[in-house]
Order: sequence, then structure tokens, then C-alpha cells
Amino acid sequence: MSPTAKPREFYEIRKYHMQTGPQTKLTESYVADALIPALNRLGIAPVGAFHLDIGPETPTLYVLLPATNLETLATTRLRLTEDAVFMKAAEPFWTAPATAPAFQRVESSLLIAFEGWPKLTPPDTKSKRIFQLRTYESPSPAAHVRKVEMFHHGEFEIFQSSGFGQVFYGDTLIGPRMPNLTYMLTFSDMNHLNTCWDKFRNDTAWKKLSADPRYAYEPIVSNITNLVLSPATYSQV
Repeated sequence: MSPTAKPREFYEIRKYHMQTGPQTKLTESYVADALIPALNRLGIAPVGAFHLDIGPETPTLYVLLPATNLETLATTRLRLTEDAVFMKAAEPFWTAPATAPAFQRVESSLLIAFEGWPKLTPPDTKSKRIFQLRTYESPSPAAHVRKVEMFHHGEFEIFQSSGFGQVFYGDTLIGPRMPNLTYMLTFSDMNHLNTCWDKFRNDTAWKKLSADPRYAYEPIVSNITNLVLSPATYSQV
């Protein structure tokens, strides 16, 4: 990071994989009434909670934890056990028996914000909104670096001019299918999403940037995961 660059946030993305039925309500209640308030007390805010609407493995609840300090994220689970209010509220989730589990499995990834977008930018939580969570996998570390660089060489601005709401951009430090990056966009609805992408694809600046041999798309991005999420009623993002 250059001497003039702003401090970059860290993000943990948790995925609670569930089965349709009682466990979805148990997990939702845990995140809403126990986890998010306790995370806020630790200085982790705003916390996002999202339902997977379009993508594999539904039902899945995504939880986004932003923090300015890596140690805060790394020690969250241990510190929560020292929070008596949390432990009381979390008891039904924490002590769920094997015969009626609260979830199937939890996956977690750790990311660091892009230097050019160092802080999460939440949308207006009072407005109707959906989210797109996109992950770009690269075939090599060098290709990954070039794809991250591409965002800093004009892609942020093209998203802006095309009408996208930009929430965060993160480089994955720990997680599956590396090397990869993940970013989140927001829209009022699916029509808005499609309109923005049409404008983006036809933008002359994008056509010029994507035609640059250094950023030729196929060599630097080998797979894209594209999910559409809706905010839970208790989401802070």
C-alpha cells in the first residue's frame, strides 16, 4: 500500500448452508437477535445478511462482516463466548442437537478491500434493493493481479457511469478456489440490474479497456460465479 493510500478494510463472508424447514428460522433468529448485535458491540458494522435468490445451494444465508482490524475478525468467535448477552441469545442455535441442527455447514472466506475501494459503501437500507455478488477466478497469480489492476485502471468509473451501486471489492486472502476476487453491486430490482449491465457492455470506455492486450478477458478470468441476493429484514447493508 502506498504511503498516501487509505487504510483498507477486511471482510469475512460467511455462508450458512441450510435445509428448508425449521433450521432456517433458527439460523435467521440467531443472526438477527444474537450475532449481529454482538458483532456491533465488537465494532464490526454494518453487518450484511442476505438470502440467496439466484444461484446454487439454496437456502443459503450470506453474512458480511467488515472490520478495519484483521485481529478483530480473527478473534471474533473467541470474543463472542465472553459476551454473556450473546451467549444467552445464541443458546438455541449453539446447542441445537445433531438430530435437529441449525445448519448443514458454514463456509467462510477472508478478503482485503481493494486499494482503490478501501471501504464498504452500503446503500440506503430504507430503499428497495437487491445485490449481485460476483467472484472472478483467475488461472494464475499473475492473471489475478492483472484483473485486480483492471478495476483500478477504469473499471470503477465505468460501473459508476453505468448506474451501478458499488458496495465492496475484495481480494481473497483465505478461501476456496483461489486466486480470486469478489465484489458486490446493488440495484433497485432486476430490471435495474439488466439495464446497468447493458449500459456497461456498450460503454466505449469498457470496450477500450477490455480490448487492451494486458486485460484480455479470457486469459485473466477463468471462471465467474454470479449470485443474486436479497437483504434480510435485519440486514444493516
